[in-house]
Amino acid sequence: MADANGKIAEKTFYLETFGCQMNVHDSEKVIGTLEHEGYRRVDLEEDAGLILYNTCSIRDKAEQKVFNRLNDYKKLYAKGKRFGVLGCVAQQEGERIFERAPYVSLVAGSASYRKLPEMLVQIERGESRITGLDDRQTDETFETEFTARSNPHRGYITIIEGCDKFCAYCVVPYTRGKERSRTSTSVLAEARRMADAGYTEIQLLGQNVNSYRDSEGKRSFAELLAAVGEVEGIRRVRFTTSHPRDFTRDIVEAIDAVPTLCDHVHLPIQSGSSRVLQLMQREYTRDQYEERIAWIKAARRPISMTTDIIVGFPGETPEDFEQTIDLLAVTGYDAVFAFKYSPRPNTPAITMADSIPDEEKSTRLQVLLDRQREIQRANYDKHIGQILEVMVEGRNEARGQITGRTSQNKTLNFTTTQPIYPAPGSYLPVRVTKSFPNSLVGEAVI
Repeated sequence: MADANGKIAEKTFYLETFGCQMNVHDSEKVIGTLEHEGYRRVDLEEDAGLILYNTCSIRDKAEQKVFNRLNDYKKLYAKGKRFGVLGCVAQQEGERIFERAPYVSLVAGSASYRKLPEMLVQIERGESRITGLDDRQTDETFETEFTARSNPHRGYITIIEGCDKFCAYCVVPYTRGKERSRTSTSVLAEARRMADAGYTEIQLLGQNVNSYRDSEGKRSFAELLAAVGEVEGIRRVRFTTSHPRDFTRDIVEAIDAVPTLCDHVHLPIQSGSSRVLQLMQREYTRDQYEERIAWIKAARRPISMTTDIIVGFPGETPEDFEQTIDLLAVTGYDAVFAFKYSPRPNTPAITMADSIPDEEKSTRLQVLLDRQREIQRANYDKHIGQILEVMVEGRNEARGQITGRTSQNKTLNFTTTQPIYPAPGSYLPVRVTKSFPNSLVGEAVI
């Protein structure tokens, strides 16, 4: 709450997160920073003195979603609440947010989060229109020891922030700034702290995680990946998201050599047509992408592959789309995250003629999802009879099942004959007895 001068007297905060894993982990670090500065987190906007929204601008109408949320709660401003908009929409819209929502006190992009303590002091003094913007050319990353991790067993480490790829459809380089990597020394120190705290699974994050460049010059991305996997106490290491241009063979070699590295690679293709890839400014061809798929398929242990695809990009012909459908059969993905193209602010594609009707985009999307579902059903069927190790995540009381996840990042729901349910975070061997297109069913092997 704030006093008559607009100063926050009770240091409580509410934070809602929109978007990707990067945003989720950013929020964990923001929460930790706030708590270190003496704030207490609450579960409802009504109970908070400071209301924050950590925003994402990747999807269509993302900005409107944020402004709708602000509008829903603007009445609380009269009760002394203060509002802040963080993240990609904050960086994209900038001070225009103050014009559209004058009750907002703070607008800060992710590149300025390291200055949060200073900005909090300004809020506490009752200042308005506090900005953390235009810092996208910084070489500094947001590192803090006060991360408030939401899962006690699985945790994230951001190793690279920003993006230099400038794909034609993507707003990230304009909202998160240029690529800047942490030192491998700091990453490994955080991994060891997490292991000492009882974490057994680590996921390395970055807009393009494999574009990592160690400023100390000590380790390549593959070498850092292996080093994290060798930290005592760590049983699983994941990484996302990779860019095909920087995906090198030594990454696959590291997965083969270090058992703790999970056998799963998420490698966005976006389109199966080299012509469309060129329009998208992806800086690789279909042949180059298939070469990387061949490296993965040649690994000594089966590696699950997933991807992202955009349908209906400006200029995509029916023939281009058929090449994307053909690629599904070539690669045999275990999952595809597919979306209809929508123009985003400040991106090169916004000047392209978006001549494909939305109805046609929807048709293409459904065709792709139907085809992928067939492929996934066949892929998941292959696991029947296998014994897979799962990390326990929780229980589905309605079904009487325990929920877990395999090294390949597949959901495996299972039962056990033991009278005591296994604890979340524990690891168990489970025999697969049944499959669905998006999950597996099994029985614990005790």
